[in-house]
Order: sequence, then structure tokens, then C-alpha cells
Amino acid sequence: MPVPETEVFDRLRTLVAIDDAAARPPRGIDEVFTGKPLGTVPIGTAEDVAAAVARARVAQSHWAARPARERARVFHRYRSLVVAQRAALMDVIQAETGKARWAAQEEVMGLMFAARYFARVAPTLLDERRVPGAFPVLNRAFVDVRPKGVVAVIAPWNYPLVLSLGDAIPALLAGNAVILKPDSSTPFSALAGAELLYRAGLPRDLLAVVTGPGPVVGAAMVDCCDYLMFTGSSATGRTLAQRCGARLIGFSAELGGKNPMIVTDDADIGRAARAAVRACFSNAGQLCISIERIYVHRAVAEEFTEKFTAAVSAARLGAAYDNSVDIGSLISAAQLRTVTDHLTDAVAKGAQVRTGGAARPDIGPLFFEPTVLTGVTEEMVCAREETFGPLVSIYPVDSVAEAVAAANDTEYGLNASVWAGGLAEGERIARLLKTGTVCVNEGYAPAWGTTAAPMGGTGISGVGRRHGPEGLLEYTEPQSVVSTRFLNLDPPPLVPRDLWQRVLMTIARSLRLLPGR
Repeated sequence: MPVPETEVFDRLRTLVAIDDAAARPPRGIDEVFTGKPLGTVPIGTAEDVAAAVARARVAQSHWAARPARERARVFHRYRSLVVAQRAALMDVIQAETGKARWAAQEEVMGLMFAARYFARVAPTLLDERRVPGAFPVLNRAFVDVRPKGVVAVIAPWNYPLVLSLGDAIPALLAGNAVILKPDSSTPFSALAGAELLYRAGLPRDLLAVVTGPGPVVGAAMVDCCDYLMFTGSSATGRTLAQRCGARLIGFSAELGGKNPMIVTDDADIGRAARAAVRACFSNAGQLCISIERIYVHRAVAEEFTEKFTAAVSAARLGAAYDNSVDIGSLISAAQLRTVTDHLTDAVAKGAQVRTGGAARPDIGPLFFEPTVLTGVTEEMVCAREETFGPLVSIYPVDSVAEAVAAANDTEYGLNASVWAGGLAEGERIARLLKTGTVCVNEGYAPAWGTTAAPMGGTGISGVGRRHGPEGLLEYTEPQSVVSTRFLNLDPPPLVPRDLWQRVLMTIARSLRLLPGR
């Protein structure tokens, strides 16, 4: 099981945007699989953020002046570099997070998709557009977009490459600078992604990676940047939203999820059960859009449960920098404790463990078996709270209507999965669900990978959207420019005001006959 060379992490450490980084207190980063040291990064301060923002503002003014098509060429080159360096990127991701190889590849693919999509659509979306003026001939109007300025991106630990650089890409393409704070436990993945952007031609001061604790570095970013993109817990999202609101700056966030899957009585049960393993246990369940609740029609509930638990039991749990395992490690002792607490509470209150249910220190310090529960009731913590780990519950239901009602009975609203006998029925059910995305006949990956479609949450699962045109334009401010020619709205010479007002009203009433009005 080869670990990336120490020299890799030493090189990435030099990319942190902190002056005199060598003199700062270091934070050690360990390999999740074994707990052995990988390297260190300096602990930043609010002053480091202020210095990075000051440099970024200078760089941003020059960057925004470049045509969008010229900026896009940087990201076309970036995508090529990501493809070429995909194996090295996956090594770093796995070392920091402990996820399986295929889950690390999902991150790299997500970054490829984001770079390709936004580089292709940015020149058109950012171009000025003509709109009808208030009065034909007299007014000419167009709408342009302007960058926000300096965008703060606060990234999570569970997908530390794609949820950092993937959000920086549209912000940068829109003409902004970005100050990026990776999670303190996973800085090297973000630095590896940033390194390739610098190689693609992005000016260093335009994307500054500042490492350090959230209450210090993250708070300073919110206090001096012009917009915030945050991915993390709903509780932290609330706090940051209040801080942004106090400054009247824009805010976008993807937060938690307690995502449901619905399986109807005429679905392909074997296919649904096999796919549910990926849907529930990708990155050991540490994924905002993974499935934690499965509602199955009672007529097929036992069949589904048997096939699902058999597939989960057969999944290979382990530590490897190749594709020999299916499920990797949890990332921290805190996550292991949460999973253990939720499981202990459920079993004490009567839930049944159908498979899994134990930590696996024989494999590594933070491994936990993928676990399936039945008999989960409302008073159990895992019924409503997000576990964010390899714990999923199955609930028999008597009808689709009951399944939909149960799926919607939550404060969250991020993602859902539907399995039905036909696409039309699956899509009909999907439209009844109160979530930002729904996958029919899959778990989450197709919705995530469809970068042309917006992705985000309702309820306490977030505000704003990443991906799609919305995922680029949220980093801009629209500006309307309306020119008046020939006459302004004052009465022409010798025309009485009463007559002039009647003329204006006649024109206004006739506008309904024109197209586009």
C-alpha cells in the first residue's frame, strides 16, 4: 500500500499563501489509513487573510479586465492537467481522507466536469445582452455582469478537492479572485488542485490558499471578502449566514442532508439493492448527498432487505491505493464516535442490526463496518439527525404516497433517489419530493455529474446553487445600462404637460402589443 512520497507534501506546503510560513506554528496532517504523519502546514491568522485579500484585490482588477474567453483558456488547460495528473491527485485525496479509490476518482471526475462546463459556457453567460427599453426607439438597454470582487471559499474535509477547486473555478471564471480555506484536516488536496491551476497559467495572487482554524481564518475571510461559498454543516451554515447578513454580502451554501431513497413494488429490486450500496456508503457514508433512509414498499421490503444486506456484507472494507476495496475509512475519531453513538442509541431502543455494526481497528484506526438497520423508530437519534457515516435504515411502507410523505418529513432537502418500474413513474414520484436534486434509478452520482444542472438544497440543506448557469452567475452582480436618445421624458417645447402625459400613457398601453413585453 504505497503512500505518496513525503516530498509531495513538502512541495505542496510551499503553496500556502502565508508570509513567513516557516516561522508559523505547524499543524500535522496524518494518513488516515494508518495514522502516520504525512506533513505539516502553517497555522494562519486573521492578518494572513487580510494580506492575502489585499494582494488578491490588485490581481483581481487585472484579471477582470481580461476577456472571458481568455480567462476560459486557463481552465481548458487546467482540465487537461487534471486528467494527466489524476493518479497523483487520487493518492493525495486518499491519504488525507481514507476513502476508497473509486470515491477519490469521483472527485477528480467532478473537477474535470466543472472545468470543462464552466470554461465552455462562461464566455456566453458573461456576455452583455440586449433587453427591450422602456420606450421603443427612445431607449436602448443592455444588461452586463460584473464580478463580486474577492470570493471566500470555505471547503469541507469529505471531498476536499472538488468542493474547494470546483467552487473556485466558476468564481474565477466570472472575474473574481478567490481566498480558499481548506478544512484543517485536508489541506493538501486543495493545494494539489491549486498547484495545477498555477501551472495552467492562473496568477498566484488570484487564488490564495490560507490554512488555519475556521473560527480564525474562516471568520476573517467572511469579514473582509465580498461573497462566501461554504460547504459544511447546517449549524455552521446558520452562523456564517448571520455573519454575512450583518455585512450585507452574498452567501451560498451546501449543507447537511438526511437523504431518502424510495423503492416501489414494481422496481428492479436486485438492481436497486446493488446500487444502494454505492448510494449509501460512498466515502464511508461521509457525503452530504448520500442516502441514509430507504423507504421500500412492504410487498418487496424483505426481498430488498435480504439482497441489500447481502450486497453490503460482500463489500470489501479496507485500506488500499488501488481499486481492490469498495469502502474506505472514516476520517476522524469524531466521526467514528458519532456513528458509534447513533448505532448504540438505536439498538438500545429496539432497532435490529441486519449487517455490520462494529468498528474494525484490525484494518485501521478509524474503520467501521457498513451497517444496515431495521426497526428504526422516531425516538431514535438516527431517525432524523444526519449520521454522516456508514449507517442506513430501511423502512417498509404501504404505498408510494406514504413513502413520499415520510421522505418529505424532514428539515433537510438536499438529494433523493427513486427506483420504480418505469422512468415515467419514477419521474412522477421525483416531482413530489422536496429536495434540490432527485436521481431516478441511481443514488446521487448522475445528478452530481450533470454540471449543466443546478445543485443545492432546500430547508436547512442550503441556499444558492452550485453547477449550472446559476453556479456561475451567483458570483456576479448584474448591471443595467439604459440610454435615452432623441427625447427625454420632459415635454417637448410647446407641448402642454397634460397632453404629453396622455401621449406617454398611450405609448405605454400599446407596448403590450409588442413581442417580448
